[in-house]
Amino acid sequence: MNETKIDEIRNYCLNCINKPCSKNGCPLNNDIPVFIHEEDMKKAFEILSNTTVLPAICGSICPHEKQCQGSCIRGIKGEPVSIGKMEAFIGKKSIENNYKIPKIMDKNDISQEEKELYEKLKDKKVAVVGSGPAGLTCSAFLARVGVKVTIYERHDTLGGILTHGIPDFRLDRQIIKSTIDKILDLGIDVKLNQQLGKDIKMEELTEEYDAVFIAIGANIPTKMGIEGEDLKGVYGGNTLLEDNSHPDYKNKTVCVIGGGNVAMDASRTIKRLGAKDVYVIYRRAEEQMPAERKEIEDAKNEGIKFLFQTNIVRVIKKENEDCSKLETDIGQIECIKTELVQKEYDARLSPVNIEGSNFMLDMDYVVMATGSKPKEDDIAEFEKNKWGYINVNENMETNIPNVFAGGDIAGEKSTVAWAARSGRNAAESIIKRLSKKYEKKTTHYECTQSK
Repeated sequence: MNETKIDEIRNYCLNCINKPCSKNGCPLNNDIPVFIHEEDMKKAFEILSNTTVLPAICGSICPHEKQCQGSCIRGIKGEPVSIGKMEAFIGKKSIENNYKIPKIMDKNDISQEEKELYEKLKDKKVAVVGSGPAGLTCSAFLARVGVKVTIYERHDTLGGILTHGIPDFRLDRQIIKSTIDKILDLGIDVKLNQQLGKDIKMEELTEEYDAVFIAIGANIPTKMGIEGEDLKGVYGGNTLLEDNSHPDYKNKTVCVIGGGNVAMDASRTIKRLGAKDVYVIYRRAEEQMPAERKEIEDAKNEGIKFLFQTNIVRVIKKENEDCSKLETDIGQIECIKTELVQKEYDARLSPVNIEGSNFMLDMDYVVMATGSKPKEDDIAEFEKNKWGYINVNENMETNIPNVFAGGDIAGEKSTVAWAARSGRNAAESIIKRLSKKYEKKTTHYECTQSK
């Protein structure tokens, strides 16, 4: 964006007193009108740093129309303020100009209370297991107040879902790296290729560290319970995106089941890898898709075909053909049309199969993108909730003393911003635990630098 566009956004923003974009729309409660109207980019970045350490990332990929921009007053009668573009611009400027995330001891007017907090925390050690949005955010908010943080990551690069889930055509890898480097500059240590339960054990972490935060995500694809879903050629969307290990799609027909961003990312990736036809099959109507509107439109523009109000019934093996040397056993899928009905005590319309509306589609590969769950072996020591995620209390504490959990592994809402909020909340709880007497009533720790 150029200066003229920035001024247009500033002038268009009403600078509302009640700030619905911040209070109702943004999961991180970023002070949106204030950072938009701040003309000094460094100060605007420091304002954002009160609540987030991922501005360049969230500004690029958040579902803004469902979050901040969806609550913008301007959007009632016209177009909402371009909040996402402004946040991304500030985040990218912070990278270009090497703005530092401010620490508590960087402040020119540090208070006695803050000095006492730093003294209590400077010798404390916390292990953060997982380096996705929750883990990175928790690490940053701990490190900036003096805690010695070590991140453990099972891959050979940091980023979690940012690096091993969101395709590079949607999120620039250099932005991820630069954002992570800025966080590590707070003095955070890193240990790569360390998988919980295999390379590192919980008892080792709890002995060495004063607290532990578990943010390893929940990326095991859920099954639909339909006939043929265990055939060769059926994949999980999360697994394909994380491992980036795809079969040869060239001149093949592929269907992706689901309506979220994982389904959009998987379908667009597969199309770019040479598939002849890619179908997204979704059992509800288009307007009910949880994916971001922009991602749906981008998928359509790239030639993805959508079958709405359609359910998959079974995956059918090829007949009269030796599949032993092929990458897939699949020959067809059977689908059925659905109608949407209002059920009692359910605010959302529910899809119901229409009897006799079955039809067949020739298919080479099937990708399930209908949700994910934790890997049970990774969290065997933890108490689970009824959905199989790590059970946490209101302070994000698990059943293991001084061990906290957040993000997808604790069943939080599955967006980058909500994961980051979970990490920040965990950092606040850990700070309170480690400092014992320290209690601060605000929802985040403010350490914006003064002039």
